[in-house]
Amino acid sequence: MTNLLIIYHSQSDKTDHLAEAVCAGARQEADVNVLLKKAFDATLDDLLWANGIIFGTPENFGYMSGALKDFFDRTYYPAEPHQINLPYGVFVSAGNDGTGAVREIDRIALGYPLRKVAEPVIAKGELCAQDIERCSELGQAMAAGLTMGIF
Repeated sequence: MTNLLIIYHSQSDKTDHLAEAVCAGARQEADVNVLLKKAFDATLDDLLWANGIIFGTPENFGYMSGALKDFFDRTYYPAEPHQINLPYGVFVSAGNDGTGAVREIDRIALGYPLRKVAEPVIAKGELCAQDIERCSELGQAMAAGLTMGIF
């Protein structure tokens, strides 16, 4: 069994729905334990448990949510001696273009270090079926890649 951690923050139903889609997609792979955690509840122990991570956030002022940034602030230095080097992906619920949130997550992830293995899913504007499908595919692709040893 392999472990996939999904850490996200949501202040609206939109990011919640995207996180649920990522989780549902990942759970299509039989040999994966999937843990869906709100950013304020996620800890270093969760990172050490995981074999891969997917981060989710709304776009706030062209940046990630404060809750996801708080997760990074709380775990960055404690994770440093572990050199966890995990594969990761990102999904963003964006009112604008979402690229600022992705850029800053990528920048912070380099320091852990984490390895980006998937293109980010950016859901712009109102939520649509295609956004849900792309998030489901992100979850399933990450889970499949972990079980096959690709990542």
